[in-house]
Amino acid sequence: MTATTNAEALHRDAIVIDATCPLARIHKYVDWYRDGGATAIAPTITGATGSARSGFTQIGSWYRYVREHDDTLIVRQATDIERAKAEGKLGLILHCQGTALIEDEIDLVDAYYEAGLRIVQLCYNTKNLVGDGASERTDSGLSHFGIKLIERLNRLGMLVDCSHTGHRTSMDAVEFSNAPVIISHANARAVEDNGRNVSDELIKAIAKSGGVVGTVGFPAFLTRDGQPTLDRFIDDIAYKADLVGIDHTGIGIDYYEGQHPVEDDAAAMARYQNRLETGQWRAEDYPPPPYKFPEGIETPRTLVRLTERLIARGFSEEDIRKIWGLNFLRVYRTVWGG
Repeated sequence: MTATTNAEALHRDAIVIDATCPLARIHKYVDWYRDGGATAIAPTITGATGSARSGFTQIGSWYRYVREHDDTLIVRQATDIERAKAEGKLGLILHCQGTALIEDEIDLVDAYYEAGLRIVQLCYNTKNLVGDGASERTDSGLSHFGIKLIERLNRLGMLVDCSHTGHRTSMDAVEFSNAPVIISHANARAVEDNGRNVSDELIKAIAKSGGVVGTVGFPAFLTRDGQPTLDRFIDDIAYKADLVGIDHTGIGIDYYEGQHPVEDDAAAMARYQNRLETGQWRAEDYPPPPYKFPEGIETPRTLVRLTERLIARGFSEEDIRKIWGLNFLRVYRTVWGG
């Protein structure tokens, strides 16, 4: 068997989880993840802006999608991902980026849990009632509201995500949480010095909690020189593995609506300008489009290329299975049960 054939067989057999999938909000692109061999994906439910109405509306749209597509299922516990793999289905992990959808009412979290939301990202770059985002002028910690939120998430069995969240707020989340904390999608600042990337101190804290840090494909978080190579993407994985161990690495590629080739340049630029004007993005961290994801995995349709390159870089089969899904699955089982 050739190395490529081995990679294809391994990729087909592995549990493949992309822990951050805003692109899937456009339902026609869910098929791209199927093409790429994904077992489970985490569609984004709202972001920096939104409300309880928009949050529940988006969740409702996913239940409609599952009714209309019998090859998908909503993931509520870890065994649902294993069932999706066994049955050849695609698992949908409902994940919010930011807490705008709970407004100022902690009890809404219970309702979201019953609706199937399983991962709550505390901030999306800016300050909110919970704490400071990664792009905020200040770097304060969790608010009293934020501490109550962590306590409620722990009690319910919902996973705390510190992607896009300020350093101090993230460190506080690890301190106050009695369950593992993840960063579903953030790269190491030591590999690429971008304000949206995270420090070694925070990576170590997440690992100590039992959590996982997912590597992102958004170009500027990997390089300042245009489209990153696939090796540059893997450099981030390798750095984290060397720093805290392979068991705390994962994949959160963050394919999204404004990337090439999904959106044309004019529409992508309009989206970019809006995010600058609303303060969601800072120009120093987010250069203007086009956004071309790493060579070989420009879209989720070709995720097997990452498996091929991981083999070529010397990662073992066991390590690749952990990177692609088993590490996140372990954390999901710890927090959600099943």
